[in-house]
Amino acid sequence: MIQFRNLSLFRGVKVLLEAASFQLHPGHKVGLIGANGAGKSSLFTLLRGELQQEVGDLEIPPNWVIAHVAQETPSLNLAALQFTLEGDAELTEIEAALVKAEKHHQDANFSGESIAELHQRLSDIEGYSAKARASSLLDGLGFTQADLSRPVSDFSGGWRVRLNLARALMCRSDLLLLDEPTNHLDLDAVIWLETWLRDYRGTLLLISHDRDFLDNVIDTVLHIEQQRITLYRGGYSDFERQRAEKLALQQAMFEKQQRKVAHLHSYIDRFRVQATKARQAQSRIKALERMEMISAAHVDSQFSFEFRAPVAAPDPLLVLDDIDAGYADKTILKKVVMAIRPGERIGLLGKNGAGKSTLIKLLAVELKPLAGKRIEGKELNIGYFAQHQLEQLHPHESPLQHMLRLDPTTREQEHLNYLGGFDFKGDMARASCENFSGGEKSRLALALLIWTRPNLLLLDEPTNHLDLEMRHALTLALQDYQGGVILVSHDRALLRATCDNFMLVANGVAEAFDGDLDDYKDWLANNKTQTNTANVENAFKKNDYAQSKADRQARIVLRRPLVKETEQIEKSLEKLNAEKNTLDARASEGSLYDADNKAELQQLLKRQAELISAIDMAEMRWLKINEQLEDLPEI
Repeated sequence: MIQFRNLSLFRGVKVLLEAASFQLHPGHKVGLIGANGAGKSSLFTLLRGELQQEVGDLEIPPNWVIAHVAQETPSLNLAALQFTLEGDAELTEIEAALVKAEKHHQDANFSGESIAELHQRLSDIEGYSAKARASSLLDGLGFTQADLSRPVSDFSGGWRVRLNLARALMCRSDLLLLDEPTNHLDLDAVIWLETWLRDYRGTLLLISHDRDFLDNVIDTVLHIEQQRITLYRGGYSDFERQRAEKLALQQAMFEKQQRKVAHLHSYIDRFRVQATKARQAQSRIKALERMEMISAAHVDSQFSFEFRAPVAAPDPLLVLDDIDAGYADKTILKKVVMAIRPGERIGLLGKNGAGKSTLIKLLAVELKPLAGKRIEGKELNIGYFAQHQLEQLHPHESPLQHMLRLDPTTREQEHLNYLGGFDFKGDMARASCENFSGGEKSRLALALLIWTRPNLLLLDEPTNHLDLEMRHALTLALQDYQGGVILVSHDRALLRATCDNFMLVANGVAEAFDGDLDDYKDWLANNKTQTNTANVENAFKKNDYAQSKADRQARIVLRRPLVKETEQIEKSLEKLNAEKNTLDARASEGSLYDADNKAELQQLLKRQAELISAIDMAEMRWLKINEQLEDLPEI
């Protein structure tokens, strides 16, 4: 159990937490909520033991293993799979000890008993299946089988973040600390991570600005506000409802108190100069001084903006006619047909690498079509937002200077008023943006884009690094926007609230998706088989009698090698298990552990470990082949 007792936490002279007292029990899944700068990340640092509280006590079981996602990944020559495996420190330690023992098996320090103990520890922590578990983690986070052997240094920054996440999940932790784990994930990986975290048996503390993700994972909320931390039971939606009720009650109490204060002031003002009433007036003054003032409920967001009406609204805005898109050496999408009209809101769905960003870049004219025709409406004005555009901000310029560069004819005060809606107020509007956080840079990029009054918005993951309030403000602004919207996002709340239709980008095609996000989740679950198997299955659904004989032959050709391999694995498993049973029987004989039989013991233990590993691998392969056979149509 994690116990906070009257704990206060500072960063320099800034008070982050004051008199925090609460308990978190094993297995709780907790969402840590609060404005940027409230102290969420500092609380994680405290739990990791890298920061000390000034006042109060923090108790964490001393034997707990704490896992978190590293902020940086060095450019290592280590394979992605091995990098992930090393997230389990005990596994790495045991394997290293076994390697050392095998090299120095004649050394007295490495007796048969000690080697047997290492193998037993490896078995206890399910070390023989560790590679399979690591492969499953990487697969869920979007890595291919080919990626497993690639060195870490080959991957870009976003993919290295995923590797760090996989490494943290690989750790058999008692406490898992995740700070914005979905920022560099696509929707498919977010859905997979939700399922994994729901099954996680330890205690989870999660910082996230994705409300759907929070609702689907957590059962408790810790809310930091005005240096106080409050615990709420339930998911994020439950927290919002409970807090709204609390604020409404607080506001009612405040208004009631203000009426009483006004009445007391009125009495004092009328009678304090009259001798007969002076004592009563003094008692009212003391009552005012003793009264504990109730704060007014403040629920207004610091963000307030809207999209300015487009100057023109051609209909259609943009037409793509049989366009092929991609790069000189590779076509990603073929025969794309789209007609985007004013007011149309389309969400793009599809697995990572399927071509969503390629389609967005094609629409934004960052990619030229390889074939087909692009027809733009008169006065088409595209507003394109993508994360790489944050790098195009001028680091030594302020938000105000960016606005003046964009539109020098508008008065400075009007620009300042506009920037205030994005929470660039006071000195911050004139401060250099080189030290801005990712969220602040995203807000500035959005502010610049919105000012241009586009009639077609292309948004590629616009919510990365944005907090819940800014996401809410963006959602409201998009709902009132009059132009066309094409949106790629892993934030399902944003997709649900702003998109009327969806397009699925898969298998080199972009086409209308007949369904909602729940249907897309089902589509993902039903499309985990290999592409060639899916294509064959689709072919088998054809009922053309003339092709039935060829279809049957194709099924036989596909199934035959899988069935044959299954039979071979079953025979091999029979032999492996028979040999293991023989060795297990020998291992139970006390004479084996005599000093004279040391060499035999070592060989037996080594062979036992090899057999366990071989049996595990054979069984996993057998299961995988049978899953493929089940996905293939019957002969």
